[in-house]
Amino acid sequence: MPGKQARQAAKGSPCYFVIFGATGNLAAEKLFPALYALEEAERLSPALRFVAMARRDWTPAEWNDYLLRSLQDKLKKHTYSDVVAQRLAQRFDYVNGDYSDPAAYVALKNTLAEPHPLPASGEPPACENIVFYLAIRPADYLTVCTRLHEAGFSRGVFRHRLVIEKPFGEDLDSARMLNLKLHEFFDEEQIFRIDHYLGKETVQNLLVFRFANTLVEPIWNRNYIDHVQITVAEQYGIENRAGYFDNTGTLRDMLQNHMLQLLTAMAMEPPATLDADALQDEKVKVLRSIRPIPRQAVHSMAFRAQYTAGQVNGQPVPGYQDEPGVAPHSTTETFVAAKFYIDNWRWKGVPFYLRTGKRMAEKMSSIAIRFRHPPQQLFRETALEWIEPNWIVLSLYPHECMRMEIHAKQPGLEMITRVAELQAPYRQAGEKSLEAYETLLLDVIQGDRSLFIRFDEVEWAWRVIDPILRHWATTDEFIHTYNAGSWGPEESSRLFDSEDQQWRNH
Repeated sequence: MPGKQARQAAKGSPCYFVIFGATGNLAAEKLFPALYALEEAERLSPALRFVAMARRDWTPAEWNDYLLRSLQDKLKKHTYSDVVAQRLAQRFDYVNGDYSDPAAYVALKNTLAEPHPLPASGEPPACENIVFYLAIRPADYLTVCTRLHEAGFSRGVFRHRLVIEKPFGEDLDSARMLNLKLHEFFDEEQIFRIDHYLGKETVQNLLVFRFANTLVEPIWNRNYIDHVQITVAEQYGIENRAGYFDNTGTLRDMLQNHMLQLLTAMAMEPPATLDADALQDEKVKVLRSIRPIPRQAVHSMAFRAQYTAGQVNGQPVPGYQDEPGVAPHSTTETFVAAKFYIDNWRWKGVPFYLRTGKRMAEKMSSIAIRFRHPPQQLFRETALEWIEPNWIVLSLYPHECMRMEIHAKQPGLEMITRVAELQAPYRQAGEKSLEAYETLLLDVIQGDRSLFIRFDEVEWAWRVIDPILRHWATTDEFIHTYNAGSWGPEESSRLFDSEDQQWRNH
């Protein structure tokens, strides 16, 4: 019977998905296009409805117009369908109110109590849980959670889900405090800490590359690997986020979360299963094994810089201190390079170099693994004076491929080699790219926490960078600079352990 099938499909899944901050930039740029894609792919339950909650005093019709205009602006003309957009818009209700006002939560509760019959059944769904997505400033997290608790939406018969965006605190102490406050109202299993990097298909492909290919595992250790470089380079500056970024910096904004997530995926041991706890257990083991950085060693283990005026793609761009909203003489870093050692059986002695920055020469994300030189100098009496090392490059953007660099002899009478590239593209011609938020939103709806971050993972990530944060906080009178449109300051090379190590920019 159709009604029975619909109720079974809805069982265990949310009947409502509430978006706080629905008129903000995150919702418009990421959430609505992702929900549109899921609606188009028919991955949303017929019983699922959405509530947009924001401060703007709009009527439901005004909200509907805003949503449709937003989707048209963000989606390319050849991918936008008015039929799909209207279908998604029909799932939405709108509630306006201040996040600190208890009356707003009364209005929300009344909206959530309104019955909406399942298609073909005429019966209202039994609501197992509700998703509350906090697309708002971190400063408002606790206010919203407190009001949700007071309105009866935290612990109880139904296991409602709370989704929060990074940053998860500003340092180790604030992260712990935020977690304690959240746990006053919600259990850990109800909290979905989202890092959109984990939703990227190319990042998920790291697990496939690592654990589905038997030829990789025997050489994935300190016996064969010289060092690892992880680079996330961005061409854009701080856009209109000076109020947030100038108080945060790249170390908190990128390295503490995105970059360390890439490191754990690269270095983790094979989990017993792909269940959330098994995956997160192995990631935490990596973070716990990272060698602590003594205060006196920060200078040799981490480097920061700030972009000055330059050119990106041939266009002049201002320096960081000339960006609107940036404090005069700010020493907030827009570039960070750091070196970490993982003191376990697999990685003891192998340096991991992490680099990320804004206003760089190109937009590029990659993990580059350099292998050790062959132990025997077999070609020392030939024309080969130097053999380039082997590399495996896992390109996350823009090429989305795995590339292996090996040696082959050049044609001719001399024993001369050249580097040959073996390339395995992740995406075949014509295959559609999947946005990270499509995966993550669907996982939230289905209750799958595999691609989300457990608190002990957050805590250990902060422990890794906390010595750097504390040291820089006491030495903020000077910061290195680099020209916008470059690959960062040359001085960052001081982190390398040997003279033959250098940054890869491709």
